[in-house]
Amino acid sequence: MATQIPPPPPSPPLPPPREGVGPAVQEISYRAQPLVREEIELAKAEITAKVSTLAKGIAVGVAGGIFGVVALLFFLHGLSFGFSAWLSVDPWVGYWITTAILFVLAAIAAFLARRFVMKGSPPKPEMAIDEAQRIKRTVDEARR
Repeated sequence: MATQIPPPPPSPPLPPPREGVGPAVQEISYRAQPLVREEIELAKAEITAKVSTLAKGIAVGVAGGIFGVVALLFFLHGLSFGFSAWLSVDPWVGYWITTAILFVLAAIAAFLARRFVMKGSPPKPEMAIDEAQRIKRTVDEARR
């Protein structure tokens, strides 16, 4: 759906032409003002349209996230009852098995997250530092 941008307001009438640099600068300034106003209005209209689209996307994303969490809860309930039926035990045993599996998955995720964070810490722009040192060496060599 394309957003309609309102047409710009009509420009004011031009003053009569005069000669010289001063009047030319004044005329350029006089003509530039409506252009700047129109550009500002166009930018406002574009930003409004983009913010509206972003807001809709965020709202749909949040709704999808909520549906996903609810679906995960139902899946985990079904998994728990599936364990209890498969092993012919009470439902609470199935819930304990599901809980144990979730704790194992959480521990694995925490371990991997720690490794990734430690590998990336401290966040230092090594390539930029190397480049700056090379530039410094080149400048120092050029001075000799």
